[in-house]
Amino acid sequence: MQDRWVWRNLSFELQAGEQVAVVGASGSGKSLLLRALAGLDSVQSGEIIFQGKSINSHFMPQYRSQIIYVQQRPALWEGTVEENIKQVYRLATHRHQRYDRNRILDYLQLFNRGADFLQTPVNALSGGEGQIVAFLRALQLQASILLLDEPTASLDAETEKCLEALVTAWQSEDQQRAYIWTSHNPVQLQRVTKRSFNL
Repeated sequence: MQDRWVWRNLSFELQAGEQVAVVGASGSGKSLLLRALAGLDSVQSGEIIFQGKSINSHFMPQYRSQIIYVQQRPALWEGTVEENIKQVYRLATHRHQRYDRNRILDYLQLFNRGADFLQTPVNALSGGEGQIVAFLRALQLQASILLLDEPTASLDAETEKCLEALVTAWQSEDQQRAYIWTSHNPVQLQRVTKRSFNL
């Protein structure tokens, strides 16, 4: 109904290089906000601006290649880990890019994994390993912004720290990159973000 809102009068900015937490109780609309920012869900009122232009004036596949949404339970294609990571380059919006295996291997070192991990069938992966694949698949595309929706909620503490290190490594490659992170773990948010936005 038109008079029922998850949130209204919401206004905030994400600057280049920032690390921002979106904080709120369950059901407050954190996931909905990230999905809207990614162009996956539309907003009923207001406007989302990216690089000075309304989201609606951007070519959406190109926009989504710059603003990448990483969810808690990612979908993976059949095949090996490496086939999953390379699959995105078949999409028209990424065909100008090239798969960089050495970059992926550098990222995998943060998890103490080597090239053999790339040949693992995805149906043999644990939940945490599947999340590693989702992160690798997203980070390799050199996006401007990551929208991280409870990305480590179901992971053990060791893998959680490794994924945090991976995001740090990704951002350190380009100081203009930024991310928004949601989590029910306030200790984690203190580690990975510099300011918070409350819903």
